[in-house]
Amino acid sequence: MDDALFQDNERTGAQADEATVLPVGELDLMAGGHLPSVDVAYQTWGTFTGDNAVLVCHAISGNSNAVFWWDRLVGPGKAIDTERYFVVCSNALGGCAGTTGPSSSAPDGRKWGSRFPAVQVGDMVEVQARLANHLSVERWHLVCGGSMGGMQALEWSLRFPDQ
Repeated sequence: MDDALFQDNERTGAQADEATVLPVGELDLMAGGHLPSVDVAYQTWGTFTGDNAVLVCHAISGNSNAVFWWDRLVGPGKAIDTERYFVVCSNALGGCAGTTGPSSSAPDGRKWGSRFPAVQVGDMVEVQARLANHLSVERWHLVCGGSMGGMQALEWSLRFPDQ
């Protein structure tokens, strides 16, 4: 039996909210909606050298704390080594952990709730691209993720193949 099945994970373990929130402007959504302002919550680990940036994209139940929910892969001495790479993880657009989503305030001052417009993976990647620009990341060494994060990684290869 795999004891890992019974360990804390992103849904059961304690988490510290250490995300930075960056306003990235307005966004016309692929499905036709519009967000007059978007904030993105993100975390970084390691030191940026200009060519060592890694973007970790989270699954639908994740957040910007990749070293917590992907602790077997992200951290010192692991496959995504935070002592070698500058690791970036943002909460996805439409999420509930600091990035603009249904729990955010709409222009009328009320929570968006069910009025929040439809978001596609390409919209999430556009927000990540704006974050990359803010961080001066011109080209990712690696873009990866599981589940919905994997879809974001694939979208990066389609929308920004040179990055």
